[in-house]
Amino acid sequence: MADFLIKAEGETDPEYGCEPEARPITEHISKGVVNLDKPMGPTSHEIDSWVKRILHVDKTGHGGTLDPKVTGVLPIGIDHATRVIQMLLGAPKEYVCLMRLHDSVPEKKVQDIFTEFTGKIFQMPPIKSAVKRELRVRRIYNVDILEIEDQDVLFRVKCEGGTYIRKYCHDIGEALGCGAHMAELRRTISGPFHEDETLKTLHDLTDAYHAWTEDEDESQIRECILPMERAVDHLPKIMVRDSTVDALCHGADLAAGGIMQLSPNIDRGNTVAILTLKGELIAAGETLKTSGEILNEKKGIMVNIKKVFMEPETYPKMWK
Repeated sequence: MADFLIKAEGETDPEYGCEPEARPITEHISKGVVNLDKPMGPTSHEIDSWVKRILHVDKTGHGGTLDPKVTGVLPIGIDHATRVIQMLLGAPKEYVCLMRLHDSVPEKKVQDIFTEFTGKIFQMPPIKSAVKRELRVRRIYNVDILEIEDQDVLFRVKCEGGTYIRKYCHDIGEALGCGAHMAELRRTISGPFHEDETLKTLHDLTDAYHAWTEDEDESQIRECILPMERAVDHLPKIMVRDSTVDALCHGADLAAGGIMQLSPNIDRGNTVAILTLKGELIAAGETLKTSGEILNEKKGIMVNIKKVFMEPETYPKMWK
């Protein structure tokens, strides 16, 4: 925890809770997230259903819809983790896109228009979308043109969650005066989930489930399913003492006295993940103070709790 600021010293009781990676296998699955490589064809909702069927679980939910033709990173939460996965909806995303221009345009002009379409942009969601159609501001963090060949433009874009890349291509085509459309799209990053060794296919998940149920080999399924805590890796964190945990599980806000360690980069109004000293996710909330202020405050509410993920009585009740 070298990158955490220490507000108070203390130990955690091994009798209660456990480190996320050490959960028994059935609990590991029910509090797990799959960094799934979505294939082209099915809807995100269909992928949810398939994962539910493969793992024989009660509930699944995805973090950020991908169109049927789009491939790539689609995090799926299982059972208890379905609510945690909602924390990804506003998280930054990255895509690699192939855009097709409807006429030939000089390369310099294409490069210049991408510069204009960086930073804050206005977008009207497409007619076929899951949200209300009203003009929205979205942020394009950066765009990197990878290749231009005739009327095909391959680029990587990092953007705010909720940005429509199909609409982004259409609007660039309008601005160029020639028209354009999205030919292919792959999501490479969704919040803390990347195209790395944790990215698994539906086949990987099926094989891992059979290895566990038929051969009693847990290793593959533990590799395919990550602890739900991974879904908040992109958020600043606050770690609390054991005696504070159950009060938070019952909806109490987080006071200064319960805090042990915290991320150094917290500002007022930030969404933060609240963890036990073992690293288990308890809740998420909105900060009322900065890191520096939280370190120095002796009393008062520091975080308004917005969502609770841990079951009450996981830790003993030590509050009145």
